[in-house]
Amino acid sequence: MQKLDTLYKAEHRYSLQQLLAIKTPCAPDDFDSFWQNIYAECLNTHPKPTLHDTGEIHKNWRVFKLYYQTTDQLKIGGWLLVPQDKAPTRGFIAGHGYGGINEPDFNLPFDDAAILFPCCRGISQSPNPPISNNPQWHVIHDIDKKDRYIMRGCVEDIWLAVSSMLCFFPYLAGKLGYVGISFSGGLGAIAMAYEKRVARAHFNVPSFGDHRLRLRLPTWGSGLAVQGFFKRYPKTTLNTLRYYDAANAAERIVIPTHCALALQDPVVTPPGQFAIYNALKCDKHLYVLEAGHSEYPSQEQQKQELKQELINFFSPLLE
Repeated sequence: MQKLDTLYKAEHRYSLQQLLAIKTPCAPDDFDSFWQNIYAECLNTHPKPTLHDTGEIHKNWRVFKLYYQTTDQLKIGGWLLVPQDKAPTRGFIAGHGYGGINEPDFNLPFDDAAILFPCCRGISQSPNPPISNNPQWHVIHDIDKKDRYIMRGCVEDIWLAVSSMLCFFPYLAGKLGYVGISFSGGLGAIAMAYEKRVARAHFNVPSFGDHRLRLRLPTWGSGLAVQGFFKRYPKTTLNTLRYYDAANAAERIVIPTHCALALQDPVVTPPGQFAIYNALKCDKHLYVLEAGHSEYPSQEQQKQELKQELINFFSPLLE
């Protein structure tokens, strides 16, 4: 560990070889039963989704405002994109980063698909006081309660987004993909560990991987807020976070998974990102980004390369 700490402070960069050597942390003995019980509860929850046609059309998608009911009797808002000229041939759940989103991402290369963009509880289109929309407060909401930590609810929101999609398009069962970035990348890893209705997943610079490192390595963003809470309440923080480690969840993912991970990232520490990828035992694919959560010279080129990889990776959903 000390070697990693020293390298980060000196260079703020790891070699790919070092990152691929990150080991998976040990999970609690009841990690599976904890999440399996929660997933079962979600499958018994009807999201009662509703749509409002905005009248807008972007890149051949009709744009609908979406609302559905999640756990704790909370209301989730977001959007659903539907091809305007044909029935969707596949579907996607697309998550957001911790900054939230103000509109759907119209740059996803899946114009044949229905794409559902849920905003997790407390964020963007899903205000739910007293949950803060500020990542620094959101990330520590109920962190002192293992069974009530905000990240449990956010994973539930993802599962019920899948349920909502299948309410609208039941024939897309088996033809669903998940794409998550940063915040929703890490949560997506936890969700996909137990989700049986999604066939393929992509995580881009995912957070919440290997809390042993996330709590110790220099970082900005939500990780810094968790580190601050940990300094005051170490035992309480660890007791909760050991059940919310995306790397432990990744060990349990069985569907093909694609990851885009950064060699340097000031917001989501790269060892945490690679801990998720390294833990995967499924059919896995890696695209290495020069940097995450920042701009760099080859960024546009890498965006185009990654887009093509995702087109290829998710093409089996069309079969």
